[in-house]
Amino acid sequence: MPATELPLEMSLSDVAALARVQRSVVSMWRTRSATSDNPFPAPARTVRGRDVFDAAEVATWLASTGRGNNAEATADVAAFAAPSTRAAGADRRFQTLTSLLALREITGWQLGALAADQLLDAADDCDPDDAFLFRELEHAGQHLPELARYTDALVDAAFNVAAAFEKLMDGRFRTGLRAHTNAALSPEAVALVAAAAVELSRQLGPDAVFVDSTPGGSDVLLGIVQQAGEERSPVFVTAQNDGEEARLVQRRLRVHGSEHRSLRVDESGAFELTGPAVHVCQYPSPASPGMAPWDMLLGIDNTLLQMDDDQRAVIVAPARVLCDAPATGGDLARSNLLRSDLLRSGRVRAVIRLPQGLVRSKPREAQALWVLGPSLAGVDIAERWTMVADLSAHKLTDDVVQDLIADIAASMGDRAAVRSHSFRFARLVFTRSLLAGQASLVAAAGVRAPAPRDSGAQAALRAEELLRLLAADPPPLPGTDAVLPAAEPGAVATTAATIGTLLAAGILTYLPGNRILPGDLTADGPAHAGGTAVIGSAELSAPGVEQYSGSSRRSVDLLHFAARYPSGRLTEPGDIVFCTSPRPAAVVDQSGGAVVVLPARVLRINARDPRGLHPFVIAADINAQAAGAKNWRTWRLRHVPNAQRVPLTEALAQLQHAEREARQRLARLEELGTLIRDGVAGGSLRLAVHHAPPEGTP
Repeated sequence: MPATELPLEMSLSDVAALARVQRSVVSMWRTRSATSDNPFPAPARTVRGRDVFDAAEVATWLASTGRGNNAEATADVAAFAAPSTRAAGADRRFQTLTSLLALREITGWQLGALAADQLLDAADDCDPDDAFLFRELEHAGQHLPELARYTDALVDAAFNVAAAFEKLMDGRFRTGLRAHTNAALSPEAVALVAAAAVELSRQLGPDAVFVDSTPGGSDVLLGIVQQAGEERSPVFVTAQNDGEEARLVQRRLRVHGSEHRSLRVDESGAFELTGPAVHVCQYPSPASPGMAPWDMLLGIDNTLLQMDDDQRAVIVAPARVLCDAPATGGDLARSNLLRSDLLRSGRVRAVIRLPQGLVRSKPREAQALWVLGPSLAGVDIAERWTMVADLSAHKLTDDVVQDLIADIAASMGDRAAVRSHSFRFARLVFTRSLLAGQASLVAAAGVRAPAPRDSGAQAALRAEELLRLLAADPPPLPGTDAVLPAAEPGAVATTAATIGTLLAAGILTYLPGNRILPGDLTADGPAHAGGTAVIGSAELSAPGVEQYSGSSRRSVDLLHFAARYPSGRLTEPGDIVFCTSPRPAAVVDQSGGAVVVLPARVLRINARDPRGLHPFVIAADINAQAAGAKNWRTWRLRHVPNAQRVPLTEALAQLQHAEREARQRLARLEELGTLIRDGVAGGSLRLAVHHAPPEGTP
């Protein structure tokens, strides 16, 4: 460990990162070495139920045991450890350390030997207007010299200030700094946006600057620095803002030696900028992760209004805002009108739907790109075009990004330029066709996500895997000896009762759906961080079996739901969710934990006294109602003999599993047929010949 008197601490996740192993491996080390002569170090203390360890002891243990995949663990430990959390909260410490790194880069001094007042004097000289670092150092108080010594150790471990800064930026995901990670893009997304911005800047000449008018993040801006390489030294113009994120942007750019200028943005988001520029904006911005669709589109509108033909823009935002089917109701309808107005401007030159997983905290949310450019003023409004592409089925590999950037660059040209380019992913459509319907922009353009290009070997391996899966035995079904005629056929059906009667007897409980504002619902599915599934009339009207599988396309943030709707309710396993419009429909939510949205509602069976009611029978009875049967309290529900409830549940579970397997088998058969047909026709596959060719065949 580098010589320093500063005690450092590590979590088990930090130890795993230092040793370059999985987190579970470190837990195994602790367990297996507990009875050995050299046990894993004991925790130094426990913070909110989490053990933290002395970094020096961990480094010594790794060196003595030879564990892990990092031979330089002792030298690198400062890059993965942190000063005692007693010094400050994780967020405050992050702000102070990034500020100290910026101070060290600007001054070129070692900071560990300086007292607190000397450090503040140096900060005042470097940042007299308190624009990016003085406040953060002042707030550290008596802990400032301690953190300065750690800063020197961190730089020594990382070899230079810029690398040390990026170690801290990477560590924000391990330490759970939500304010700095809730809108962070994946490396693939950063590389794509940065590459598009750099390519567009080449069309504008060496004087073009890169502009971010949002109070936003620095990941994409640093991506531009890396994409530009030695070709040029980018000049960045960012919004003048006193928020933490905006100050962090300035520190990061200064540490990497990039020239920075401030842009005055008024309270409405409007600004003025002249000269060649490429605007690079992410929505929602890292400083405002809760932005509504209207706010995102209004920010784009502010950028578009001040653009001239010497400026371009690359904008990344959720696909539900930029290109998916318009939503309805309230502010969403207003947002749709604004999106249409932006398209009519003629400056939206490319619309690209991207795959899911490009925002780290929302792995199920798809993103989209808008590329803004010249307005085709010399082309009649009815003849203006937009490039549209759908990359939903693609991974952003190097070849995909390279070809997409070529398509984007070509889309900025005139009619002759776009006609001379062979687009791989996109097609040119009349802009008027994007405004004519209520479908998504990709669907309106008739664009389908092209299948990724697989090699012949990849296609053959996939075909072999599909054949193996299709050869597997089907799941078991209830045996024929288990299905027997009843002793008194039809007797049970006479005991059917109306829902109203069952409610009055306490056998059923009725629960209305929740009233949720449309703006609180998202379209990124329930699997995104903190999200829970929504069941409404849209989900009930979708084709499928009478079992809800949690595959809703809509979701609501659970913490937000609990805070904003304190009387809101979640489903329980076995609840029957139903609606009456557009026709009676019902599903059984076997998992529970979903949010039911009006006009859908819930029927819940009394578990202590079900009186023969079975959820799947109830759902079937509701789905069998006539389309005009709106008075749900008069619907009659059949009973099941109590002795038959468990066997019925087991049999239906087997049948539902078999049905899912059959659907999956059908999908595999279709995929295999497509794979073989396209592979043979395209020359990447061939089929073995198992019979002799006819006589006379050459």
